[in-house]
Amino acid sequence: MADRRLQVFHAVAKHLSFTKAAEALCMTQPAVTFQVRQLEEQFNTRLFDRAHGRIALTPAGAVAYAHAERILALTAELESRLRDMGGQVAGPLLIGASTTIADFLLPQILGEFKAAHPGVAPSLFAGNSETVQERLRERALDIGFIEGDTYLPALAGERLCSDELQVVCAPGHPLAGRKSVAPGALVEHAYLSREQGSGTREVIDHYLERAGIEPGALHVAMEASSPEALKGLVAAGMGIAIVPRVSVEKEVRLGLLARVPLSPPLSRQLTAVYPRERIQSGLVGAFVQFARQRLNAPGGREARAEGLALSARSAP
Repeated sequence: MADRRLQVFHAVAKHLSFTKAAEALCMTQPAVTFQVRQLEEQFNTRLFDRAHGRIALTPAGAVAYAHAERILALTAELESRLRDMGGQVAGPLLIGASTTIADFLLPQILGEFKAAHPGVAPSLFAGNSETVQERLRERALDIGFIEGDTYLPALAGERLCSDELQVVCAPGHPLAGRKSVAPGALVEHAYLSREQGSGTREVIDHYLERAGIEPGALHVAMEASSPEALKGLVAAGMGIAIVPRVSVEKEVRLGLLARVPLSPPLSRQLTAVYPRERIQSGLVGAFVQFARQRLNAPGGREARAEGLALSARSAP
């Protein structure tokens, strides 16, 4: 519905690159250049300064970019509202999720939602919680699922369920077989951590601080940017880690990892986040409600992780 030239200009201004804009829009670079040139000719002004292989917004371009942001957001909202008035649960749905949620919880939920609403065209972006929130702030996503609460004033959050985190170690590790482990005991072992910006790491750091342990007191042997990488490092005997319980169902069942609850227990909230000033569409609302119901069903999180584990085990 929005002017295609405006969409192309917005993409170039956002990336400050004709090449990256062309990739994002699935267009050729000459076509992108042509659309921007048409817009410049319409307003008889330059929107970009081009020099030494780089581009920058002119003052007129900066004004145009600010207005384009609002126009495209209002257009998307209008399309969504009109679909809602027609009673449709259909259309594109841009979802962002932390790596843990994207890997272990959302795939089956998305499959079930798509089966119930064939007209929905979902797209899933996986990153750490900080990246997901930044993309929501930039309006690159409709809805995000993160660990903990949002830190951005521009975003609103809706808690969906809680999730337990536990210590994992190799089966031959001294902690294996214990009924529980206190936070203070963690400093005695090599520790494998998630990267800065990870929602899981933030929750763990706060837990340790409440227990009187500074995160710097841990003997961090390595950082990894995904739960899968952490599990592989732990299985290789490089240290212990704290991970979501649902993420190690398969490995514990196969005897590749041992799982030890923390004492006191550590849990965190899984939260749906979306732009605060944006009216939530019927499609987004329907998906959030669907996800909440599935996640809070008896054994819902474990069943979904177990289903993915079984699928992975039976794959050729």
